[in-house]
Parts: sequence; structure tokens; C-alpha cells
Amino acid sequence: MKKIILLLFTLVTSSVYSQEVTLEKILFGRFRQKSVYGIRPMSGGDSYTVLTNNSIVKYSYLTGSVQDTLVDFSSFRDYYPDEYEISSDGKKIIINTDYTEIYRRSYLSKTFIYDIQNKEFEPLSSEFEYTQLATFSPDNKKVAFVYQNNIYVKDLQTKEQRQITFDGRKNFILNGLPDWVYEEEFAFNKAFEFSSDGNYLAYIKFDETAVKSYTLEYYSPVSEQYDPEKNYPQLYEYKYPKVGEENSKVSVHVFDFSTLETTKVNTGDNDDIYIPKITWISSTGKLSICRLNRLQNHLDLLSFDVKSKAVKTFFTLTDRRYLEESVMPSVTFLNDGKSFLITSDTEGFRNIYHYSLDGKLLSRVTSGKENEVVDFLGFDEETKKVYFTSVGKKSYQEVVCSVDLNGKNRKTISQDYGMNTPEFSSNYKYFINFHTSKDEPYYITVNDNKGKILRVLEDNSALKERLKLAGIQKEFFSWKNSSGDSLDAFVIKPKDFDAKKQYPVLVVGYNGPNYNLVNDRYEFQWYNALVEKGYLVCCTDTRGTGRKGAEFRKCTYGQLGNLETQDLVSFSKYLSSLDYVDGSRLGIWGWSYGGFMASNLMTRGAGSYKIGIAVAPVTNWEYYDNIYTERYMGLPKDNHDGYVKNSPIYYADKLQGKFLLIFGSADDNVHPQNSMVFCEALVQADKEFEFMQYTNKNHGIYGGNTTYHLYKKMIKFIENNL
Repeated sequence: MKKIILLLFTLVTSSVYSQEVTLEKILFGRFRQKSVYGIRPMSGGDSYTVLTNNSIVKYSYLTGSVQDTLVDFSSFRDYYPDEYEISSDGKKIIINTDYTEIYRRSYLSKTFIYDIQNKEFEPLSSEFEYTQLATFSPDNKKVAFVYQNNIYVKDLQTKEQRQITFDGRKNFILNGLPDWVYEEEFAFNKAFEFSSDGNYLAYIKFDETAVKSYTLEYYSPVSEQYDPEKNYPQLYEYKYPKVGEENSKVSVHVFDFSTLETTKVNTGDNDDIYIPKITWISSTGKLSICRLNRLQNHLDLLSFDVKSKAVKTFFTLTDRRYLEESVMPSVTFLNDGKSFLITSDTEGFRNIYHYSLDGKLLSRVTSGKENEVVDFLGFDEETKKVYFTSVGKKSYQEVVCSVDLNGKNRKTISQDYGMNTPEFSSNYKYFINFHTSKDEPYYITVNDNKGKILRVLEDNSALKERLKLAGIQKEFFSWKNSSGDSLDAFVIKPKDFDAKKQYPVLVVGYNGPNYNLVNDRYEFQWYNALVEKGYLVCCTDTRGTGRKGAEFRKCTYGQLGNLETQDLVSFSKYLSSLDYVDGSRLGIWGWSYGGFMASNLMTRGAGSYKIGIAVAPVTNWEYYDNIYTERYMGLPKDNHDGYVKNSPIYYADKLQGKFLLIFGSADDNVHPQNSMVFCEALVQADKEFEFMQYTNKNHGIYGGNTTYHLYKKMIKFIENNL
């Protein structure tokens, strides 16, 4: 009898596990991979910490044994961190809790300092409840932070709080933190740095007085109780420089803790520049400043001597289109105080170079056209090894590599397939690797610096079994566009795929500059629910995407949307030629840049796709921010045709097929203006289309039931029209 009951239980369980893949199961976690959170390498290099549900635990890299529980939050739930930072001496922890998002990378939080030995919490500031960017000084004696656009420093010994800047003011002056467009496009949220000895604090000041504002409307929910304040929208005004418009005036300042004086650094006479990075040059007493011109095709590295106040340009990069380094300058200064490492694609492919501080090339650390560098990871001063990720055997794969500083002995030290994302120890003896591939969710391991796996932290074995039962197949392939370029793509097929049948296809896209969607990684997204319903899902990277050299990346310069549209039109023809594809039932969907592409394919590329869905699309590059747009398009006054000819608004009268346009009413990134003006153009062209606005939602369109409602609406639209 027990055997029968066990058999019945097994059959029922298998039935549950083999049920159809639904949107609900996808969004509510059935196919979500497990990870390891809050990893922080400890100074010294032999241990790391992990944030668990109840504590911050210290582990040995070598053995995996628990060395200490630094904080047990079971009795201090109010202090459980959203973010944390451990001092380099391992004695204190900055705890950021009650996290409140501002923009993509910035946030406010309640901040506490935890004393590990005494097991005591104290507020970072006795005056301010919510602060930003709390950071230990290298000597662990001070913590710098920002409150209402001003920088403060707390002395951890005397408990004295010193205000460093006094002119901070919302929408006018920001000290030590970037403005909206820097945060979004240069990808950082902290604009101050302690010197290595802790005696100086360098920071960037942003004067956005002349920058034009954009205003978003927020709507209060209906209430039975009368509240006149809720009868009008709340207006949120912030500074957003669109193309061709004024930017913040940026300046660099250095505060001396011994004299309590601040020096403004001379960065040149031209104030129409960008300063996306400041870095102290080892222990030389010099500050490095990255200075970019407006078009982002000329980069200078300056040095500022804190003693003599002298400024010198010691390195320059230029490009006829734009510098990839402008996205986030990757410059690392060696402890010798005489040289630095920088990544550059000026020779055609992204590689790492070793230069002296007088601009002399010392070595090509990596070279060649194949397996170009993706990210610089770090330099081991002891072994003189450089660590980085590069393109793998296939251009949709990334691997972890090491190489000697002189360019010899390059080795792959991770799995040689899939996508590998490492977190190195502070002494580069170990790394924790997050490996994934199309059929494998995260396989997280601790490795030594030669790549040997010491142990497994997470293998997602239970999820792998569920994936076998689901049976959805992701396959990579390559095809050639009308110009003869070989492009990477994937197709997702159902478990019961039959090559003798013909299937409708949804093409998912992004296709923006240096951004790849065709990746050998595990992804189980909303559109997998369509595969269960008898659709194929396909994706291709087009010209302008990454991992194939500078010429391939930068060929879309000045004409964003043009070559990509041509490639996606060609892709529709390629798909239609396949025996198992119903060429009359092709659809395209995309978000942000992908929404821009979906809008283009339904207008400029009319007839290629039966339906299109554009979520939060850019529809006119003149409406978008200047750092991103001018990097890839130049200035509007110099490239009028490039801006006009690649905007779907000007092709509204060509719309064919069923079209769904979706956006958030409070999108601070791609403004609702993009969708509103496009809608008006479609109306005036007498074109039928569907339209959905999500109230008070930003570019991510999430919160409450929003995500489920959004994806359910898209699936219903696809089922009804494709």
C-alpha cells in the first residue's frame, strides 16, 4: 500500500512539475535561479562575507569554513541592510537600510555604523536621518557622506561631524554626487574620493543652474476622505539636458583635512566638457582627472599635485567617431606610482595597454582581433598578473582570463563557454565565479586564481530538474544580413517542436550600441509563456552591438536605427525562408531602445512584421539626453538628417499591422513626451493602434500588480493578433 501511495504521489508531483509554463509561474519565481547575495571581499584577501537572511557571515576562501558572524540581525531587524561596506581593518561596518530609490543608481538610506567588537549600532549622523553614499576613508578614521547635495565627514574617533561644502541646493548645485545624466550615462553615483592616506578628499561639483528642467506629474489614488491636495497632480521637477542643450558646469575640488582649505583644480578654459572620473594616483599625492570633450571623441588624463597645485596632461586618446572609454573610463594606476593600465579600442579591438605616466607605451597587455576584452577586472601587484573578461569561443560567450603584465601567458581560468562573472578577492588569489549558459542557471563556485574550483556555493539543482520537465529549448545560430555580415541569433522552441509544422514567431530586440541580447546565459522571461502556447521566440544582434570589434560597433554612428532596421528587415526575410516558420505571422517586441526599434520596424520597415509592441520607446533622439545621444549621433546642428531620417515619428503614415504602444507616465529616463508625440503623429496619419499608459511608473514600469498586468496585456495582444 505504501508503494502505491508513493507511486501516486510521484505521478501527481510529476504532473504538477510538467504542467504548462505560465506567465504566473515565471513572474512568481518558479523558474527563478538562486544566487549568493551581498558578497564582499575582505582586506587581506583570504576571506569574504555574505549577506544571509539574518546575518553577515565571514567565510574562508580556501576552506569555506565560517570564520565569524560579523552581525546577527535576528535581534536587530530594523538594521537589516540593503547595502553594507566593511572597513579595511575589519572593525566597523556601514549599514544602509530603509533604502529609497531616487534614480537608477542613487538612493537615500538610514545609515548606521556598526562596531563589530562591541556589537553596537550608532547613527552615522545625529542630525540627519537619511543620507547618501557613506564611505570609509582608507585609514578607517573617517566616513564621508552626502546630505542634501552637500558633503560631510564624520570623525569616527571624536564623533565630530564636519561640513565640507555649503552651497548644495536641489536643481542647482550638487557636491560629491552626479547629476541625473551623469548617473545614467556614465554609470556611477558617487563623485568623491579619499586619498590613500585619508588626508585629502577630492570631489566633483555639478552646477546645473543653466540646465533646463523636465517636469513629471504624479497622481494620488482616490480616497473617500476629502483631501484637496490630492485633487491636483504632484509635480516633480528635475534637471534633464536634452541633445544640444546646456549641461552642468563641472569642476573638481580637493579638501585638505590638515588646513581645512579647499582648492579648485584648473581643468582648462573650456567649460563645455565632461569629467566622468577622478582617481588618486597610488600614494603619489596626485589626483587623476578624466576630461572629455562634448562629442566624447577626445579624452585627456590630467594630474593634479596637491602640494604644488600644478596640473599636467599626461595622456590623450582620440577617435574619429566616439571613444568607447567615454562610457566608463577604465584606468587603473599601479602602486609603482609611475604607470597605469587602460582599456582602449583605438586599434580596432578592445584591449588593455600599459603606459607610463609620461604617456609612453610600455606593453600591449592584450592584443589581436579575436577574443577582445569585455571588462578589466584588476591587477595583482605581487604576481604582476592582469585579470579581465573577454569574448569566448563564440561571440555570445564571455570568459575570465589572466595574462602577465608584459602580455605573455594569456590563459582562460573559467569555464570556456557560457557567461562568466567573477568577484575577485582583494589579493587576487581567489575569485567567486557566477557561471551560466543557455541550459544552466547560476553555477556559483569559489576558485583559485588558476581557475581550479575549490567548492560550489550554489548549483541550482532543483531548478535544473524543473527545466528538464519544461523542455523548452534555446538554440543559437548565425545568419547573414543583406550586406553579408554574419550575425548571431537564438531561437526558443517548445518541448514538442515539430519541424514539419509552421510556427508564428515573436522577435525580441534591443539592438542598441554595444549591447548584446544574444548571450549564452540562462534566461526565463515572460515570453517563454508564449513558447508553451505554440510560438517561437527569436532574437538577433544587429550591426552596432558588441563583441566584434570597433568597426562593427561604431558603424551605426550618426544614424542610430538605420542599419539596425535594415538588419531586422533582413531577419524577417530570413525567418520567413525557414520551413518551420509561418512568414505571414511575424511579430516584434522591444523595450527602451528595443521599443525604438519596434516602432521603426512597424513604420520605416512596414510590412516586415505583422504586429509590433513598443515599450517605453525613444521615438525622436532630440527628446533624449545629450550624453548618450551626442556620443552616438553627434550634435543635431551637425547631423540634422541623421536625427530626422531615423525617427519613427516622421514615418507614422507608413504604419502597417497591429501596433501596441506602452509607457509609464513618470518615466524620468525616456520621457512620456516620446510616446505622446508619436501617438499624435499616428492619429494625424489616421492610423489605428493600441495604447497603454501606466500611472506614476518609471522606465522599469513595475510596482504592485503592474508587471503582471503589463506582460499579461502583451500576451493577450499577441494571441489576438499574431
